[in-house]
Amino acid sequence: MNAVFSALRQGFDAVLDAVLPLRERAARTKSRRAEDFMLSPTVHDLLGVRITTLMDYRDASTQDLIRSLKYDRSQHAAKIAATLLEEYLLDEIASHKKFSQKKVLLVPVPLHALRARERGFNQIAIVLDALSSEFKDGRAAQLAPEVLVRSRPTKQQATLSRSERLSNVAGAFAVPDVSSVENSQIFLIDDVTTTGATLANAATPLRRAGADVTLLALARA
Repeated sequence: MNAVFSALRQGFDAVLDAVLPLRERAARTKSRRAEDFMLSPTVHDLLGVRITTLMDYRDASTQDLIRSLKYDRSQHAAKIAATLLEEYLLDEIASHKKFSQKKVLLVPVPLHALRARERGFNQIAIVLDALSSEFKDGRAAQLAPEVLVRSRPTKQQATLSRSERLSNVAGAFAVPDVSSVENSQIFLIDDVTTTGATLANAATPLRRAGADVTLLALARA
């Protein structure tokens, strides 16, 4: 019975896909390739930390890309973002390895478990999952989403004022196993940063645990 229902559902979804138009931003993003985006790494000094953003959020195509990730769970957008992120990380990781033997970890800013169940996905984790294998298996870097957790639920930052954003995420992150990040170089990655509050607070327990942390976001809103 379940198999029959699944087949009917898949057929119904296929009909909807054929009849209903894609959201405009999803359609625009789907027509683009990584080559259509320009990397413009920019360092921001926010809340006493340095955050590097890779693209200009004022660019319409970048907005489409980020929103397709965040709201549409677009795998195509994730692959584009992963390609752009790899392009930046290649030089950064190579430079790091010239002067240090520390292991390199790629860590997405985590959602709280309640929020993850509600949304069903973490958009920056999807981007990191789309990276080439050498960025996940330890050859260039190791993907390590488990080393950092959001220890308490927080409100969505986009709905808050600047002062509320700062207090909302203060003390909201923790490292479950300090030994997993000791003597490591971590690239802590988010999709968008505004005030820098989320990245700054997420980095704190990692640094206290003995990691060097570089803060990255795809764009700054």
